[in-house]
Amino acid sequence: MIFLELVLQNFGPYSGRQVINLNPKVDDDNICPIILLGGMNGGGKTTLMDAIRLALYGQRAQCSTRGNLSYTDFLNQCVNSKADPVEKTRVELVFEHIEEDKPVKYRVIRTWEKNPKDGKDSLGILGDDDTWPVDSLVNIWDEYIENILPLGISNLFLFDGEQVKELAEQETPPPIVVDAINGLLGLELADRLAVDLEILVNRKKKELADNQDLANLEEIEACLVQQQEDYDTTKAELDNLALELKDLILKQQEAFDKFIAEGGKIASERSQLEKQKEEKTKLTEKIRQSLCELADDVLPLALIHNLLSQVQDQGDKEFHTQQMQLAKDVLIDRDQRLLQWLNKLEIDKDTVNDIQLFLIQDIDNLYTNNSLSETNWLNADEESLSLLDNLFYRLKICQARAKKELEELNNYEEEILTLDRQMQTAAAPEAYIKLQKAVETAQTEVAKAKANYEATSRYLGELEAAITKSKKELNEYTIDNIKYKNNEHIINAAAKVQATLKVFREKLTLRKLNKLEEEVKNCFLYLLHKSDLVHRIAIDARTFSLSLYDLNGKSVPKHRLSAGEKQLLAIAFLWGLAKVSGRRLPVAIDTPLGRLDSSHRNNLVERYFPSASHQVILLSTDTEVGKKEVDTLREMEAIAREYLLQYNSSQRETTIKEGYFW
Repeated sequence: MIFLELVLQNFGPYSGRQVINLNPKVDDDNICPIILLGGMNGGGKTTLMDAIRLALYGQRAQCSTRGNLSYTDFLNQCVNSKADPVEKTRVELVFEHIEEDKPVKYRVIRTWEKNPKDGKDSLGILGDDDTWPVDSLVNIWDEYIENILPLGISNLFLFDGEQVKELAEQETPPPIVVDAINGLLGLELADRLAVDLEILVNRKKKELADNQDLANLEEIEACLVQQQEDYDTTKAELDNLALELKDLILKQQEAFDKFIAEGGKIASERSQLEKQKEEKTKLTEKIRQSLCELADDVLPLALIHNLLSQVQDQGDKEFHTQQMQLAKDVLIDRDQRLLQWLNKLEIDKDTVNDIQLFLIQDIDNLYTNNSLSETNWLNADEESLSLLDNLFYRLKICQARAKKELEELNNYEEEILTLDRQMQTAAAPEAYIKLQKAVETAQTEVAKAKANYEATSRYLGELEAAITKSKKELNEYTIDNIKYKNNEHIINAAAKVQATLKVFREKLTLRKLNKLEEEVKNCFLYLLHKSDLVHRIAIDARTFSLSLYDLNGKSVPKHRLSAGEKQLLAIAFLWGLAKVSGRRLPVAIDTPLGRLDSSHRNNLVERYFPSASHQVILLSTDTEVGKKEVDTLREMEAIAREYLLQYNSSQRETTIKEGYFW
């Protein structure tokens, strides 16, 4: 997959229509992976990332400025404050990817206006030549883009410096990364046996308590048992609600698919289709009338065009012959006058006879050389020949006009056939109402199920917190007052079983994590200038936290790493996850170099940016990718295009210019 172009119109700080060429291909022979965009803080870099996410995922997009806003409020927020009310806000993303071993290109277009009536944007998809719409993709776009760049793993390819900073500072990855790992590896966990062992240990501790402690222990345990029962019941209820919600979502999708398949959407647009057909029919009738008028004129003569051409050629030849005959008569009269004049001059008679003979032969020769051997059969006068030439001119115009109108007629007839097919697939009014009601009912049921699920989930969290508190009270009480005697072995054995269960759980997912560990280690060592710092990286199967080990197998605490090394480790983690995904996708990075020293920065610039993917979109300030770094990337011929996001604080607008800060 390659991003080719991003178009913003009245989006955020970008006023008017602005276009960014993202194609990494410099020419037919050279491909440079990096597209470098520079801008100061608050200048619109993150807005570009949001535009890409919004174009691809629409309402599902995880944009930086959305927060808890509804989709309608978020779209209103994205409209440029100085935009003309009649102009729509527009985001376009052109990308190319491989389908059936062939490259295909799509232009994804989302448009909306301030306070849209339906609270949504309008989605359009254009095909390879950017002119013909691919309506079949619009209705299934969410499913289609999930096959190319799933939303769950998109944050591994479209991430920013804050995400890297959060990943670097935390001991365990943030939820957004954990979700991506689960999406890649499909890990599932079950800890029921560990809970049962805890209950067994608490019962044995109660047996060891004396009479004075027994009442307190029984009260705490009774509360804990009740809480645990409530927890189990609620957990089972939550699982059932999850299954019910999943089933209702499937039914909702089936109802919607049936609504689309059986013509519900087309039926809702039937009046518009009928109006379009009526307009096209009127145009075809108008063209047919025009063709009839042409047929009433000279156009039928096009059937004998060759014969008319022969007549024209014969007329030209006979006209030429007539002109020669007239010229001969004029010359004979002139020669007679010349001979009479010569006789008056008393010139020798033989000389005059020679002159007369010359003139006669000269006229005969001129007439013989220019006369035609063909027989005159047309005998047309000059006016008739002029009318024939005019006829040819009119016939040529009529033929060109008829050809053009026939092409238009064919186009309109094809459009009418297309509209007929669309209307034929539309549902009947009664069926349409039934399909629409089924979709609305399914949506209502899903909304109710979601509300029940969320309420039960909150209650389950409250029970879990209460159980944790009771366990803490019970453990504190027993640690201070109970002495282990006969059942000490059972308690110790239970602890060993829990440890064994933990090992089993880790080994269960170890096979899936081995490849990820190797990729993260290789990426980290490639970026790090200390090649002997880390020999092995282990990923915890439960929390996905990273553990580092040296050549001697000793653990390298994460706190011993510098801030820059931690950030490189976080980038290596994301890089390794992207590689393990097995998907050839672009990488977009927003402000990635904030906390790196010069050495680590150079490694990241020279080793990561040119190799992170076949297309790397860098959004940086002037202090992150500075003059030294950009010169290095230019020398490596890694940069395909450079842009500068110029922010006008007085106008609160950003303009995209070609070229970087330097």
